[in-house]
Amino acid sequence: MMTFSPSRLAVFDMDGTLIDSLPDLAACADWLLAQYNLPGITPEAVRPMIGDGVAMLVSRLLDHAGPAATSIDRAEATARYMAHYTPHSTDHTRPFPGTVAALAALHAAGWRMAVCTNKPVAAARRILEVMDLEKWFVTVGGGDSFGVRKPDPRHLLGTIEQAGGTPARALMIGDHHNDVACATGAHVPVIFARWGYGRPEMEAGATVGADSIAEVPHLAGELRPA
Repeated sequence: MMTFSPSRLAVFDMDGTLIDSLPDLAACADWLLAQYNLPGITPEAVRPMIGDGVAMLVSRLLDHAGPAATSIDRAEATARYMAHYTPHSTDHTRPFPGTVAALAALHAAGWRMAVCTNKPVAAARRILEVMDLEKWFVTVGGGDSFGVRKPDPRHLLGTIEQAGGTPARALMIGDHHNDVACATGAHVPVIFARWGYGRPEMEAGATVGADSIAEVPHLAGELRPA
């Protein structure tokens, strides 16, 4: 009797992997600091702060601002950041070059695809819709979808289950140590996105690294043969 084998599932991180969101994240960071009469910040200074969710980004911004920011309520600042970022999240954000071609190649090879991001799921879905990327993904697992978030492997496992997949047929693509850690914890191979925001040392523990998203379809096929 033939046994059913679930489709292969490629799970993508979002910021720094699928989309170059730094311009809008940094612009909103600069705006937030200005609301508290704090010195501005450059996109390059914001880059390493990305990857652990909005609350952590805001916390790092306030830490960066120094003693003048110690009395600021972090929860209130996070709410203000999200209120401003949500309508401006696609002003300058764009898919990385080659993203659509890579997704199309994976789809043509029979892959199903999902997103696992520490962004709130509503914000993530809106950005994917505006970028015309949502159609490629069967589900989005946001930072508020499961009560846990990357690097907790349950975030990735929940996304895989929500997509109708299985860890034995899935892989992760991401640019941050959170992506590597959650995939390792879920016993899922992980492709490190060197084109993203993560520092080179964050690749430690990844199954393989890729210099551009164009390499992902080939590497994915090697890690999870049809």
